[in-house]
Amino acid sequence: MFNNLEEVHMQVLIHRDSKAWQLQVWASFLVAAFLCGVGLAYLPGKDLDRAFMIMGYFFCLSAAFVLAKFVRDTEKSKAEGRAADTPMFRYVVWGGFFLAMVLTGWGLLRMEINDTYKAFLGVSWLYLITCTFTLAKSLRDAHEADLADAHRQGRLSRAVDEAVA
Repeated sequence: MFNNLEEVHMQVLIHRDSKAWQLQVWASFLVAAFLCGVGLAYLPGKDLDRAFMIMGYFFCLSAAFVLAKFVRDTEKSKAEGRAADTPMFRYVVWGGFFLAMVLTGWGLLRMEINDTYKAFLGVSWLYLITCTFTLAKSLRDAHEADLADAHRQGRLSRAVDEAVA
């Protein structure tokens, strides 16, 4: 009768990021986004170049989030022994990320602005991409920990109900 209850308590280990790590991840992402925003807001040159770079930064940002989710979902499906997404989706995700990075880099390199300004935009852009991957992982970890905790609470309440009945 109580063996099931003891089994529920002993099987679950839920990993959560520390508050300090969460603060660092969010602060890094916001600093990177701020630096990119400032760099793009004061970008000298043509309005068309500025629009291209803003679209490129958003394209890279969304492609990085999609790639992070795809990689995580693929690893999870492999661990569970089931098929991941459709085979061609892998090429769409990786191709989209590669295309976003290459086109944005090409646009940055071909702009007729000061090399120091190009370096600032390039470094802040790459910093934003790396922070995006870290943020995506932290958000996904927190979500999976919440799901595991809810699942554990459900199993625990079922075991208590069975023990009482």
